[in-house]
Amino acid sequence: MLLAEERAENERLRQIIKAMQRHRFGRRAESLPEDQLLLGLEEAEQVEAAGHATEESAPAVKAERTTRRRANRGALPAHLPRVERVVDVESTVCPCCSGSLHWIGEDVSERLDVVPAQVRVIVIRRPRYACRACEDVVVQAPAPARLIEGGLPTDDLVAQVLVSKYADHLPLYRQAQILARQGVHLDRSTLADWVGRAAFLLRPVHERLLETLKRSEKLFADETTAPVLDPGRGRTKTGQLWAYARDDRPWGGAGPPGVAYVYAPDRTAERPITHLSGFRGVLQVDGYEGYKALAKRGEVHLAFCWSHVRRAFYDLDGPIAVEALARIARLYRIEAEIRGRPAEERRAARQARSRPILKALEPWLREKLGLISQKSKLAEAIRYALSRWAGLSLFLTDGRVEIDSNVVERAIRPLALTRKNALFAGSDGGAEHWAVIASLVETCKLVSVEPRAYLADVITRIVEGHPNSRLDELLPWTFPATPTAKAVA
Repeated sequence: MLLAEERAENERLRQIIKAMQRHRFGRRAESLPEDQLLLGLEEAEQVEAAGHATEESAPAVKAERTTRRRANRGALPAHLPRVERVVDVESTVCPCCSGSLHWIGEDVSERLDVVPAQVRVIVIRRPRYACRACEDVVVQAPAPARLIEGGLPTDDLVAQVLVSKYADHLPLYRQAQILARQGVHLDRSTLADWVGRAAFLLRPVHERLLETLKRSEKLFADETTAPVLDPGRGRTKTGQLWAYARDDRPWGGAGPPGVAYVYAPDRTAERPITHLSGFRGVLQVDGYEGYKALAKRGEVHLAFCWSHVRRAFYDLDGPIAVEALARIARLYRIEAEIRGRPAEERRAARQARSRPILKALEPWLREKLGLISQKSKLAEAIRYALSRWAGLSLFLTDGRVEIDSNVVERAIRPLALTRKNALFAGSDGGAEHWAVIASLVETCKLVSVEPRAYLADVITRIVEGHPNSRLDELLPWTFPATPTAKAVA
């Protein structure tokens, strides 16, 4: 008996070591991330392009590749402004008989261009008028409202700073360096002041966004760490950014997609209970135990995530893990086929095709659990799935429910990029600003609205006195969407 326990413990430790080795030296997801793959291809493609440039010194090769490029390039987006340049002949005199040439047609080609960002100064003049007959009469138009009274930035510049920080992940000190190259020397703290004032102004819109999402019948929830500077201890503390997302597009729902982030200094179960006060419906989550306290109140039904189940088996070796992954893959193949169909059609397809897979999978997992050491990582993976089976099966009976919570996990990734570049928020208040602005930026991206133009417009409208009773008019999906991007090369 003692020998068997030692073997089981050794096997458990081996699995832990393998998982750590994979985490340290191998891929960290079931599939190779596309952005990582593209990073590796960039250098190879550059070398290939340099080789093509060398070969194109021969006129015949150059002509052939030019023709091929034009055939594969596609059309540039129609909404982009066009600047026409006419490349004409120097003379319309016939080089043969010296007669007059007449126009018979033209060749038109288009090239993609960019106007580099240019810092400019908006000069506002307000003429004053006086009456010659009345000494005390002076008439002048009121000064336009500003986000920062007496401050330098226009609303467009503040919006640019916000998008650069929270969408393009450029910390403020880097933005200050970029401005300095154009001769505009602004201290990082000045930019921080602009961000703080804008976040305060936009807070009611963020609150309305969260309230609107909570009126939905189904949401996704997840959380990620938010390091926050803790001056009293001379280091950072670990806060949490909670994400609550809606995306009904996979089943043709009418509600526009959106995500709202909420900062909290800890990860206790009370946080989602407070954030989701008033929400009634299905909440799709990972395996975090804190959400179960929310479900016990009887107002929320938890749908769990098969992606997390799959991830637990992916880190393991052996025939049981391989077989479990193969069975889960069959569920995902069905989901890929029915994505975008109406909810009732999805439910019917799942009842006919996915239910038999789950019906066979549960007893198979229980059988295998009885054959292996209960201390092994494989046993942990099986227990993880079995202990959440009701929530993992909820998608079978509700066509609105997804098989996983990848929607909200994708919404979390931009926060991780900002965190990687900025390292930490300067305070709890700074983390709250992060949540406010990132919510609006990421919701813009979900509904294909250009975030810089949106934020500039919303800031201007609020500064000019937009009433709080009409905040719904300021939500991202009320703005015109950016034309759909098309491949042009």
